[in-house]
Amino acid sequence: MPTDHEHVLRAAVTLLLRRPASSMDEIARAAGISRATLHRMFPGRPALITALGVEASARIARAIDTADLDAEDVPEALRGLVGQLMPCAEYLAFLYGESSLVGDPDLEQAWSAMDEQVAAVIRRGQENGSMRVDLTAQWVSEALFAFVAAAGWAVHEGRLAGRDAARSVTELLLGGAKRHG
Repeated sequence: MPTDHEHVLRAAVTLLLRRPASSMDEIARAAGISRATLHRMFPGRPALITALGVEASARIARAIDTADLDAEDVPEALRGLVGQLMPCAEYLAFLYGESSLVGDPDLEQAWSAMDEQVAAVIRRGQENGSMRVDLTAQWVSEALFAFVAAAGWAVHEGRLAGRDAARSVTELLLGGAKRHG
């Protein structure tokens, strides 16, 4: 029976968030497979880290593509986006914390494209008066991603209920970025 690649990546990202220096043996144990099986899938730690970066980028891109970013109501579009991003919050947190992925041209290009999609929505809100104009769209986009990653960590650690995470992120983000009266 073949090993489920997605299960191994999920186990690895969960463990590496808690203990970034975990060995391949520890990652294999967390995934419920042998070290030899893990090495057949990923010939070394750098290959595993790269695969996690690619998986994270793909999950985040799918979440962005699934969200209705063209919705006329920009705060509602952002609420929907956060709802789509929350299931991949661990992967987003991994991208934020894994310094060995910095400088990877493919990941940086993918990240720039995703970040620009979100910033475009925020700029649209700035233009229609629903979002503050004294904060750059790029900064609000970066904050949104950081809040999702932080909420994912808080859920993982039991400090925030999973069912409250998306609302907590959007209310904090919009309470600070949304233009009031």
